Amino acid sequence: MPYRKSIEEDCSTIHALICDMEQKPLPYEEFAEIYRSQLQNDSFYCLVRTENDAVIGFINLRFEQQLHHCETIAEIMEFVVSAHHRNGGIGRELLQEACALCRSRGCAQIEVACNQLRHDTHRFYEREGMHNFHYKFSKRLIDPDGDDNMLGR
Repeated sequence: MPYRKSIEEDCSTIHALICDMEQKPLPYEEFAEIYRSQLQNDSFYCLVRTENDAVIGFINLRFEQQLHHCETIAEIMEFVVSAHHRNGGIGRELLQEACALCRSRGCAQIEVACNQLRHDTHRFYEREGMHNFHYKFSKRLIDPDGDDNMLGR
């Protein structure tokens, strides 16, 4: 089966994939602590796609009951396919598998926030039937003038 829930041993690979997506190194110890915490929390599910037992992509999901929907909603927190495996349909299959998982958990909707500069990713989500109905606003509370508060970060 090429899909499974992530395990602790996947941490370094998932860290590398996210660093590639963000185009910057993230501190591994802090990352690993958050990753391990999410593995133990039923509100998160990290679905990995494997090939020859190696992780080649993943979707990290968060489930929450939202008052303004009166339903359980799934949110894609991170979604990455390794550069070597992109444009081969793996992202589409991974998203379909994630949607099936979310439905089985009683989710009425799946959502994702995506950086404004990721135009190829926007086209992917639109091809997969997702709609851009919202703006997402953010405000950096620590180091508000730092690079993390700029478009693209």
